[in-house]
Amino acid sequence: MKDLRRYLVLKYIQYLVLSSSNAISTFLGLLGSLYTIILLQSAKVSSKSTAVLISSLAKADILVSVSVLSQMVVWTFDVGISSTAFTSALLQNLLTANVHISCLLLSCVAFEAYLITFFPTESRHLRTVKNARLTSRIIWILVTAECALFQTDDLLKASSTSAPIHSPCILLFHFSSMAAALLRSLSYFLGILLRIVNVYIYYKIFFSMSNR
Repeated sequence: MKDLRRYLVLKYIQYLVLSSSNAISTFLGLLGSLYTIILLQSAKVSSKSTAVLISSLAKADILVSVSVLSQMVVWTFDVGISSTAFTSALLQNLLTANVHISCLLLSCVAFEAYLITFFPTESRHLRTVKNARLTSRIIWILVTAECALFQTDDLLKASSTSAPIHSPCILLFHFSSMAAALLRSLSYFLGILLRIVNVYIYYKIFFSMSNR
């Protein structure tokens, strides 16, 4: 459990403290996720709701691995890509999806810690493995849909610069553009809100434990 707590601290720093990821934090995050995935396979780690959320958090770094490895292959072997705009947008959207999934899962872990600290008995029926798996699945589905919308918007924008958009596609272009812009704004404000909420939760937990 100490290793899992260290991993959570690393992830909180990477996604909720740092304004943006850098090479060092990304590399440490990938190593921590790989170690955590291996650790969670051990019989010594009990299958609890927190472990399910942490497992999903670690698996979210697969998106980062795909993006990083793809860029390394392109740079190292000078691989020609038929659709550069599509590929670069996809890799960037995978990184964005990783950030959003990680922030939401970290907030779920923080909320569960809040329930365990202040409502251990009353919240027991909520803190189940089934609910944790359902929550993780919903987060992945929502962020996947968001990534698909961003990718569609980026693809339409790239197509509009290379060739004129025909009239039947104009409505789709404007709709995807407006929806993507609105979703990006909501994601930005939600990220700020999650940072505030997480700080408040751990502030309450820290002083509650200190008083005890």
